[in-house]
Amino acid sequence: MTIFDHPDFDDHETVVFARDRQTGLRAAIAIHSTELGPAVGGCRVWTYESEAEGLRDVLRLSRGMTFKNAAAGLPLGGGKAVIMLAPGQRKTPELMRAFGRAVDRLNGAYITAEDVGVSPEDMEEVRSQSRHVTGLSQGELASGDPSPVTARGVFDSLQTGVRHVMGRDDLQGLRVAVQGLGHVGWQLCDHLHRAGAALIVTDLDTWRMADAAERWGAATVAPAHIHAQDCDVFAPCALGGILNRETLPQLRARLIVGAANNQLAEEALATDLHRMGIVLLPDFIVNAGGIMNAAAEIEGQRAEIFIEDKLSGLQRQLATILSRSDQEDSPPLQIAMEIVRDRLRASPKG
Repeated sequence: MTIFDHPDFDDHETVVFARDRQTGLRAAIAIHSTELGPAVGGCRVWTYESEAEGLRDVLRLSRGMTFKNAAAGLPLGGGKAVIMLAPGQRKTPELMRAFGRAVDRLNGAYITAEDVGVSPEDMEEVRSQSRHVTGLSQGELASGDPSPVTARGVFDSLQTGVRHVMGRDDLQGLRVAVQGLGHVGWQLCDHLHRAGAALIVTDLDTWRMADAAERWGAATVAPAHIHAQDCDVFAPCALGGILNRETLPQLRARLIVGAANNQLAEEALATDLHRMGIVLLPDFIVNAGGIMNAAAEIEGQRAEIFIEDKLSGLQRQLATILSRSDQEDSPPLQIAMEIVRDRLRASPKG
């Protein structure tokens, strides 16, 4: 099978592989679209079970970035990078600098940023080799760690979803099951706790679960059971694919709102959820806060005003999508994708 026959290849403009023997770098960079501007998306560092799994991830994630940036009304295209660590291999500054050289060879067609396994300090190492980087921790307009803005966007989206699905403006006593207590999931839990929600949490790190239980009075469950909890809202905030043909029949939530990318193992499952009466908010809208944070840096704007305006606009759009979903009896994901495709077709290159 060639890359062009890959089931997750969606007319990507560019897919490149980078190798540096000295540092052990094995990376893939996928540029899905530059219709609206340079492709922007984070770099994920992960130990994949196979290179095929890493390729699938970068193809799906880069396509998701096209939709995310378009839905957020940003003049940016979609791209993504993955660094595939070998078992036992550690991320090093030298490795990140080698990745920076790979980014630089694309001459600005792709701008990289943080994702899973990457910190602002790592981005500084990449920046030492290329200027095509955002999410820096230093500088007048440096946007830094995007996770607080991402968590804020997920929380706002959850409130919008609850208002539409349950007809209530508060979260007091609402049962929310959160999968993943990384940077975004942890901060989302903090927002939810302060709003009065009752938390059910899970994470691969049992110490983080124990901390969540002590800090917020959260109930804890094993990772394999989080999706099946009796709750009002399920918030996937780990890796993708949690919503699949095995887990769908076990869901007991009325609303799914989370930070994870590609929560659906197959897009067709959005229709199944709709028929089940479960409302899934499109992840590329819900988790767009982080890219707005990066976009402010790229555009040379003060993040606070820029982000507030974009987040407010995103919630208005989400409310419109939910209203249309009811009127047209279509999954919110389908409505959101139609809106994005219309914007791409209206672009000068479209």
